[in-house]
Amino acid sequence: QVQLVDSGGGLVQAGGSLRLSCAASGRTFSNYVVGWFRQAPEKERVFVASIVRSGGPTHYADSVKGRFTISRDNAKNTVYLQMNSLKPEDTAVYYCAARTFGRYTERKDEYPYWGQGTQVTVSS
Repeated sequence: QVQLVDSGGGLVQAGGSLRLSCAASGRTFSNYVVGWFRQAPEKERVFVASIVRSGGPTHYADSVKGRFTISRDNAKNTVYLQMNSLKPEDTAVYYCAARTFGRYTERKDEYPYWGQGTQVTVSS
């Protein structure tokens, strides 16, 4: 099992940057794939990015590719999402999630462990 606490959200102007953090506790954190999802008001929760291991394969939604970067530091049990060139349509609650190693997936129902969510608001 793993427990996740995500943080770093806030209010930022369009074109600005934020870095989200996902701190994990529990055994064998390095054995988990970690992803970020987001949910805008009255919308479905959707995939944003994922990482297999430090320096390992990453995946990004087309809407954020080239602007967001996911990374992890297993020594600190933390995964980061660096968000640059933010747009108003990035406004959402952002959640980190974890699953054991397996086939790449963007399906939220295949991630059993979740953080509590952190609000990101981008003003125009």
